[in-house]
Amino acid sequence: MRLLTRDGCPMCQTAATRLAELAGELGFVFLVTDVDAEAAAGDPSLRAEFGDRLPVVLLDGLEHSYWEVDEPRLRADLAG
Repeated sequence: MRLLTRDGCPMCQTAATRLAELAGELGFVFLVTDVDAEAAAGDPSLRAEFGDRLPVVLLDGLEHSYWEVDEPRLRADLAG
């Protein structure tokens, strides 16, 4: 699982905190990726695709939810 964020984004911080809590409970690992840092490092693709609706949760490389963690859907998808 991957959380796409931007530095200084309060909603991104909230999503990261909630995912950390859920990861402890459900036993998954997630990575946080700052789309602006990735763009500065030479890969602007994430910012171009997702930059207008951060935070974005990617599950198995696909967009799962944005602006907030869709917890009921995430729990169902991880259980299935």
